[in-house]
Amino acid sequence: MNDWEQDVLPAKEDEQRLAELIERSRAFILRCASETAHRYITESDDEWSAALLGFTEAVREYEGGKGSFRAFAAIVIRRRVLDQLRAEGRHAGEVSVAPEAFEDGLDEETASGLETQVQRRMTEEAGLAADDTAARTRDEIDAVQTLLAGYGFSFFDLADCSPRTDKTRRACARAVRALLRNETLLSALRGTKTLPMKELCAASGVTRKLLDRHRRYVIAAAEILAGDYPILSGYMDFIRKAEA
Repeated sequence: MNDWEQDVLPAKEDEQRLAELIERSRAFILRCASETAHRYITESDDEWSAALLGFTEAVREYEGGKGSFRAFAAIVIRRRVLDQLRAEGRHAGEVSVAPEAFEDGLDEETASGLETQVQRRMTEEAGLAADDTAARTRDEIDAVQTLLAGYGFSFFDLADCSPRTDKTRRACARAVRALLRNETLLSALRGTKTLPMKELCAASGVTRKLLDRHRRYVIAAAEILAGDYPILSGYMDFIRKAEA
């Protein structure tokens, strides 16, 4: 389904193309619904209708070039299915996905489950009501999305640019910590909307090649940890704890 993005924009205004896209995406839609409901969902279940509504809504709202459609669609589908579960009074809202989404890198599955995972974690640790947590999580993601737009990329782009190996994660963590510890570097980042490569390489010991490859991840992590985003910041706390 790597060709989704090129098919989504035409499907926004063409019902026939939308129907064809939905037909090709049934397995993905059902998987998102099943993960959210924490049980196997079929097309005879009410959750299928909610998931289908979410997928259609994602197609209508998606803007080309602003991140992975797959990750965006998964989050919208989850919201719709959670609404359905709450309406039926049997909210599950939990997904069996490892809690280290940022640490392990936001691949297409962990990105799609990010919102549900942080809701679960904050609900358990802070004793928040599920609805309150959901609203706060959405607010933070929306705020970060707006912030990162100034850098020319989307929150959902993290699905494609996160580090995949322990060695690379540790290197990215060093770069992020160097930004957070040096106000001059952080100011340069925010003023120019680009990483101060030469200075950051010197301060962190991370190669320019690696910083080039994971530029968006380093910027996003630094802004989240430096900003007022307690839910997302808590989820990336491994960066502060990682060994230099």
